[in-house]
Amino acid sequence: MPDVLDPLAELVKRRHDPVVVQTVRSTAAATIAYVVALRLSKEPAPLTAPLTALLVVQVTLYATLTASVRRVEAVIVGVLIAIAFSVLVGLTWWSLCMIILAAQTAGYLTRVGDWVQEVAISAMLVLGVAQVTTYAWDRVLETLIGAGVGMAFNFFLAPPVWVETAGKSIEDLARRMRQLMLHIGEELGSHIAVDHAAARLYEARRLDHDVAQVDAALRQAEDSVRLNPRVKEGLLYRVVLRTGLDTLEICTVILRVMTRTLTDLAKARTDEPLFPEDVADALKDLFTHLSAAVENFAILVTTQVSANAEEAESRLSSELVKAHVGRDRAADRLLRRVQEHPRQWQLHGALLAEIDRILDELDMEQRSKRLMEELDRSTREKHERFPYLHKIQRRLRRGRKEGSTPF
Repeated sequence: MPDVLDPLAELVKRRHDPVVVQTVRSTAAATIAYVVALRLSKEPAPLTAPLTALLVVQVTLYATLTASVRRVEAVIVGVLIAIAFSVLVGLTWWSLCMIILAAQTAGYLTRVGDWVQEVAISAMLVLGVAQVTTYAWDRVLETLIGAGVGMAFNFFLAPPVWVETAGKSIEDLARRMRQLMLHIGEELGSHIAVDHAAARLYEARRLDHDVAQVDAALRQAEDSVRLNPRVKEGLLYRVVLRTGLDTLEICTVILRVMTRTLTDLAKARTDEPLFPEDVADALKDLFTHLSAAVENFAILVTTQVSANAEEAESRLSSELVKAHVGRDRAADRLLRRVQEHPRQWQLHGALLAEIDRILDELDMEQRSKRLMEELDRSTREKHERFPYLHKIQRRLRRGRKEGSTPF
């Protein structure tokens, strides 16, 4: 009995997992679409309807709407091409070749995106039946049923918002960066073999893969807030998370360059520590506060409750102040050591420059400025894409102002 319940318990635990949600939602939508198509279509087995519902029901409402419109468009284009070919030439090997070529060309011209092959598939299926016109319009009907069920399914059962999932991914990335910085800081006063320094470099390079995974989670979150009735400030969520990830991505690049600098220093100092004890202590303290600043920055951009956001902002500001103080102290000690022994001075300067770049990226004023720029840009692009909607909104605002009465 416990063996039977274990998979069920695991499924319950993963009920918020995108894969589980997608599986359940698409299965339910496909089943409903098939039941509806049985009543409305003349086909004995209207499998096009559940197939369409299965394909168009995505994790997010925005993706569902996009997929529905494009699939319906692709099927209709393919059906029209098949009807035209059936009237003119019928089905032969060369007409099949021509219809595939024409269907794919029409798909690219009508910009159906990933559904180009669906145009050719619909055309071939329709052309291969005896009663072309009847089957063609039945296929269009089934496609409309599947797309309609898929859209209605997401309208009445609003899909989850994946902002929290994307936020956790961003925080996990920041924690991995923090651990790498702490390890680097602890090793600066020791003799480091070149292979060990190179391993840190490879670890920093692996962060690129982590950034790609977080970016995929963030794209899903961005789609989930578009057109979602449960989200009131979707644009703000998208901009805050996207600019936050952009900042962390830049920091990972700088961190990778920093580990390369330390690897070059390890190659030049094969029989001695990377830095003298006093310099290493100052750099270790600096990396401690720098790593904490990176983690608190991620917490700040992913926190939605105002009280928690204020606390995260306060911690980030405190860590940045301490990091700047530590940077100045480390720079003074490095300068004195370089004046005494100028070997590899350029690597010392490079290390300080890379630390400065990370501090600049995490700066609170720079972040506020970047947020305002992105919000203005997104609003401007929206107005340019939907000018008539913008005019209606302005008229409504003007009407409210004129109709309001002062107290």
